[in-house]
Amino acid sequence: MEKIGMEMVVDEIFSRLPAKAVDRFKILSKYFRKELSTHNFELKHSRRAGNSLKKKLLSLKYESIVVDDIVGGNLELDTSKTITFPYNIHPSYLRIISSFNGLLLVCNERILCELMLWNPTTGRFKLISNDYFNHRFDRNSDTGGMYFDQFDDLKVLHIKCCRNVGTARVYSRRLDSWRKIDFLNGSELASSSYSWSPATYSGKTIYFMVSNYWFPPRERNIVTFDVISESFSVLCFPERMEVNPCQGHFLSISNKLHVIVVGRADELKADLYKLEHDDWVKVFSFDNPHILDYQARMQRTNIIQDKKWLITSIWGDFVEVDLCNEAFNYLQHVDNYNGPKGALFIETTVSPFEYKL
Repeated sequence: MEKIGMEMVVDEIFSRLPAKAVDRFKILSKYFRKELSTHNFELKHSRRAGNSLKKKLLSLKYESIVVDDIVGGNLELDTSKTITFPYNIHPSYLRIISSFNGLLLVCNERILCELMLWNPTTGRFKLISNDYFNHRFDRNSDTGGMYFDQFDDLKVLHIKCCRNVGTARVYSRRLDSWRKIDFLNGSELASSSYSWSPATYSGKTIYFMVSNYWFPPRERNIVTFDVISESFSVLCFPERMEVNPCQGHFLSISNKLHVIVVGRADELKADLYKLEHDDWVKVFSFDNPHILDYQARMQRTNIIQDKKWLITSIWGDFVEVDLCNEAFNYLQHVDNYNGPKGALFIETTVSPFEYKL
């Protein structure tokens, strides 16, 4: 051990251990607690975990919260376990806004707009907002995302659209405080006619799909947030993906931005595109896309099940697609995905709290 050096042990051995094993080592000594709680270790451990084909799927059922293993894109049913949320909040009141590096940004819809950071692996959580807006969280007008800035400070972006006015703010884990930032001044995207998707992080940018419910019914916009400059911009929905009506849903696969486009021309269709060199390239079409009725939706408990994938549009329709071998092999590399009844996450040691020496 003396020849190897403890720095090598921490960087090359401990960073490869499961998050729960790392947590157990933290209680052995002050040295381990310090070294295994640094930003550098958190980032290294989360990067290694993110490169693995093993993910976790957290599903919000009506009466419980269930976590399953996803190995190579396949749901391992025998690994299913039930967990509880802090405060013993009923699962029906919870909504997952974002998943990032093992942390979930969760909203408690029962009490105004309680925002919480939660690591479901370690069980640690932190209430970061309960008094910002004096009205309930609205899944169609509120959204948010998480990211690390250039100084490795964990940030939370929260966007609120109310009474045709948009407001954006950023939370700093290091400072444990919020501050307002400039939003899309003069834009109509904050009106109640528009619906915002959950955030998808890719390449130092957070992406949102923003769609108009009413008029014009085919209007879709891509709103981007640069995490370095903390500025917003609006992009047009690519014409090559236009089907009227249609809707896009972002996800990250192999650290590249993708979008599922669900539309109806003569029949319902669902295609997967990826962003390559500022251009959208079609990857493949999903087999047998169909809308699930209410009874079928209630019977489904997971996003992925029996080589079928449950996706959604902002309109609220639950669309199920069959996964052929090509699609299944490609999707096993999904990094991040927020679905209608849960989200993927990785097991990491990332804490909702800033570690202080």
